Amino acid sequence: MLEFLFPNNVLCHAIEAMFFASVGCAILSVLITQMNISSIGFTMSHAAFAGGAAGVFFGLPMMLSAIVMSILTATVMGPLSYRTRMHTDTTLGVLFGTMMALAIFFISMMQSSGRGFDASALLYGNVISLYREEIYGLCVITLGIVLIISIFNKEIAAITFHRKMAEISGIHVQPVYYLCLFLIAIMVALCLPIVGGLLLYVWLVTPAAIAYQYCGTIRQMFLAAPIVAAIISVIGAYTGVMYSLPVGPLTAVFFSIIFVAAVALSPKRKVNSQTY
Repeated sequence: MLEFLFPNNVLCHAIEAMFFASVGCAILSVLITQMNISSIGFTMSHAAFAGGAAGVFFGLPMMLSAIVMSILTATVMGPLSYRTRMHTDTTLGVLFGTMMALAIFFISMMQSSGRGFDASALLYGNVISLYREEIYGLCVITLGIVLIISIFNKEIAAITFHRKMAEISGIHVQPVYYLCLFLIAIMVALCLPIVGGLLLYVWLVTPAAIAYQYCGTIRQMFLAAPIVAAIISVIGAYTGVMYSLPVGPLTAVFFSIIFVAAVALSPKRKVNSQTY
């Protein structure tokens, strides 16, 4: 898609993948942080990790099994939190431990049987090994996320502001909430081979955390977060490929540096210091 800008196919594929992954994750990061379910980042990433490991163990396509496991986790998480009356973070903690145990189990089984499975691609990602079809899939789901957020903008804004008040005002909170969980699940699974299960949490939280330092409304955050994430990710992909550096970890470091700088220069920080 961007061959006219980057004739190098490896570089072009890396930039395209990082661009679509960062935009989709950044939009979802606003939902995650504003709904106070930041734990869903590492829970879903490890669910996809467990699904990928299980798929390799049973001889199934890794991406398909990762998507299935992520969707199953999202399906279980909502009703489990509601029926047990537990806080969402508690449910996510339980599911995180379960998914991590499953991933370790299947990897250990393959290693003990001499199958020689290398889990590094699932843990840290390998953006230059993606197929064109996987990049198209990222593009489609990212456009789908933008479309759904645009359609349900008022409902999502009400839920993030106050969930109980949204229910009282007649908004169907549960379907919208579950839809957000499914979007997160699919996006996480598609991003697993790009940045890996250990680093994906950065893309699902940090863009919104950076945008929050300068934005006053959720609408502004929905605009600022993907722009910031796309710029950082494209720079990370370009630098990593051109200088033979690991793209995912390098980009995660860039995110951390920008976050620290954003907090240090944030107008909100100055307002808080003046208040005290």
